[in-house]
Amino acid sequence: MSTETATAPTPPVGDLDEPIAPVAAEQVDAEVVDAATIAARPLRVVVVSGMSGAGRSTAADNLEDLGWYVVDNLPPSVLPEVCAEARRTGIRQLAVVLDVRTRSFFEQLPAMFAELKRGGTVPEIVYLEASDEVIVRRQESVRRPHPLQGDGRLLDGIHRERDQLATLRAAADLVIDTSSLNVHQLGSRINHAYGGPDNALRVTVLSFGFKNGIPLDADMIFDVRFLPNPHWVPELRPQTGLSAPVSAYVLSQAGAAPFLASVEDVLRTVASGYLQEGKRFATIGIGCTGGKHRSTAMSEELARRLRADGLPTTVLHRDLGRE
Repeated sequence: MSTETATAPTPPVGDLDEPIAPVAAEQVDAEVVDAATIAARPLRVVVVSGMSGAGRSTAADNLEDLGWYVVDNLPPSVLPEVCAEARRTGIRQLAVVLDVRTRSFFEQLPAMFAELKRGGTVPEIVYLEASDEVIVRRQESVRRPHPLQGDGRLLDGIHRERDQLATLRAAADLVIDTSSLNVHQLGSRINHAYGGPDNALRVTVLSFGFKNGIPLDADMIFDVRFLPNPHWVPELRPQTGLSAPVSAYVLSQAGAAPFLASVEDVLRTVASGYLQEGKRFATIGIGCTGGKHRSTAMSEELARRLRADGLPTTVLHRDLGRE
């Protein structure tokens, strides 16, 4: 169970899409397993996709570190064969990286997914994205042209890719916006989502400031600006919601406890339904004005309560340190 808390996002470090090193053959146990073992241990398949420069390679590297067998740029048409071979050789966790260079194959995905489902495997999709501004900065920092740029501008290629991947994004089980994440924070998100058992809803509580925009990867958004703002208390202003005095001030306000109880009830209500529908992840956005005091304190307390309820929960403070 993850109890990790990410604080004060720092500017993204390096290029999130460095080439993925080939997976060593010795990572795979090549012994053929019997049919009973295969039936008892179903194959889990994750498709990693998203925008160029958003962190596909970093996500794939983290999955590999977690013991997943990672295949880069696999044509969807051979995915059922690869899954069958994975079952035969005892691989239980398979991650497949798809990017815009395989755009002609995306039309094959629905049929391939349907074939896998008939065989008892339900693929999951994790989709990585970032703002245009961030992708431009990352692409220019490594002096790498965008794969769809052609003779046009970098932004033209980014917009084409976003349009082309819109359907895949809509079908994603987990969307991660890496605009304000560094490589370590992205790794934390991947570790939380795919580093534990797959039979529980895994929750990320994301604090943010409305003045910096609503997080695009949140499944639910809650507004805690109804609580008094510690910014107007001189001794609390320089502190954050991670400090004990600010947390005590926020949580003691009228409405704070009933609000947290209501959000808990919502999560309890949807958790079983999410899992029945194959949704294993939920990102809960908690917003205040700047993301420094109220949303941070309330996110920490909500995460504590959800963990006590048995839900694997991590916390990310998107805007802490940006004020």
